[in-house]
Amino acid sequence: MPPLSDARLILAVDLGTSGCKCALVSLDGVVVAWAFRPVALRVQGALAEQQPEDWWAALLGAAGELLAADAARRARVVAVCCSTQTEVTVCVDKAGQAISPAMSWLDSRGAAAIARRARGKLLNIEGYGPLKLWRWLRLTGGAPSATGRDAAGHMAYIRDEEPQRYARTHKFLNALDYLNLRLTGRCCATQDAMLTAWVTDNRDVENLRYDAGLIRMLRIDADKLPPLVKSTAILGPLLPEVAAALGLPASTVVVAGAMDNSAVAVGAAVGDHQAHLYLGTSSWLGAHVPKMKTDVRHKLAAVPCAVTGRYLAMALQSTAGANLSFLRDRILYHPDELASDEEHPAVYELLNKIAARVPPGARGLIYTPWLMGERTPVDDPHLRAGLLNLSLAHSREDIFRAFLEGVALNTRWMLEPFARLLGRDVGTITAVGGGAQSDVWCQIMADVTGQPIRQLASPIQANAIGAAFIAAVALGELRFDELDGMRRVRATYAPNLALQRLHQDQFETFKEVRTRLAPLYRRLNTPQPGALPVPAALESAA
Repeated sequence: MPPLSDARLILAVDLGTSGCKCALVSLDGVVVAWAFRPVALRVQGALAEQQPEDWWAALLGAAGELLAADAARRARVVAVCCSTQTEVTVCVDKAGQAISPAMSWLDSRGAAAIARRARGKLLNIEGYGPLKLWRWLRLTGGAPSATGRDAAGHMAYIRDEEPQRYARTHKFLNALDYLNLRLTGRCCATQDAMLTAWVTDNRDVENLRYDAGLIRMLRIDADKLPPLVKSTAILGPLLPEVAAALGLPASTVVVAGAMDNSAVAVGAAVGDHQAHLYLGTSSWLGAHVPKMKTDVRHKLAAVPCAVTGRYLAMALQSTAGANLSFLRDRILYHPDELASDEEHPAVYELLNKIAARVPPGARGLIYTPWLMGERTPVDDPHLRAGLLNLSLAHSREDIFRAFLEGVALNTRWMLEPFARLLGRDVGTITAVGGGAQSDVWCQIMADVTGQPIRQLASPIQANAIGAAFIAAVALGELRFDELDGMRRVRATYAPNLALQRLHQDQFETFKEVRTRLAPLYRRLNTPQPGALPVPAALESAA
């Protein structure tokens, strides 16, 4: 373990849906400084896109802010390592240029294309031919999402619906691989970045490889897939022009890095079966395990990750903190005639303060946080968010509390099959991500789930800290088994046992709402032949 006085720094890049954060992190996980630049997301119907050039500009802007004013600090940087949002697809040409906007993990245009590939000729199980499903599960530990929102769906859509873009595509890259290409000029993909293309044989975690049969099932050309590397691979030095732009030494190396879920897991809890909860735009439960596992019914899987010799068990929630940004940007401060200006105060701090004075249970108000459907424990893109049991007795204070409790109820819903996949009670859950900065939300999570919640000292920087740890392992300065003793804990929140009955009743109602309304949502949100497209795009840089 490096001493606390070690002066070397990692430039850790954390590219999320809302923007790019860059941090300077010491080898022992202390964040020295960080900066953020927003990135716009365009959503229109099933389409959800971002501009790769916007990612790059945000990276240069945030990193430049950190490095420009301090030559001594620049000289201490020994490596760059990125973590990024996952299930994002960028098409690049032979020159390494992005030829179109990137398809976001929220983009579901590939649903029909995946359905054509997944179906069997006679018998189907939830839309999958049994033999195809068996092959995907046996080799990869999962299968393409019926929503079309993963890399498999994106590539299938481009192959079927945009043949000109497909023909121009030299390689399909995830966001992480695109940033690494811009940093080093090297075109490759980490094992976890290519995971949700569902074309790799993942049974031997030390020797992942593409499988020709799986590639044929996806009906794409194998030469459009980049070579695979491990997260701890050193890709080479920065390109000279990038090093010059950032003012970094020419010797600064780039470590391959990881998807955000893998990097967060390294920053949160590396030991086997130690659970963590990420609360960001989306949310997930995760824990490292020694073997590949799958729960088909509840859409859970343990898949390749950044940690050597381990798989990462995952349960994914489509929208978590996105509910709060929606409340802020589309309800409280939506730019229309009711808005006096476009200034957003420290609204999340105010929401927490207001929600804290509302009694648990939000006076009977139930919120379902499915703004863009759900993935676990049901994979249903038709589900939608809603407030139930709203009356004249309620105020917006109750609505604020209900939003926080709704995400917690959905987390409890994921937690039940997740614990069964691990084969044990999850125990204390380490909370990270922007939402984990909230003392109120951490306590709500503990009360609703019934599990102790451990809040790290810098929860919003878990991605960056994880990326720095991955770089330190790549440089030979740390081992993964040393990391658990290096984390700094701010507080631990115990469940309030007096609220157990209240939240149990609330949870049963939450599940019943989904069961009863799912058919209605399916009817409302299934595109009809001849239906008009959504008239206006949602532009967000929140």
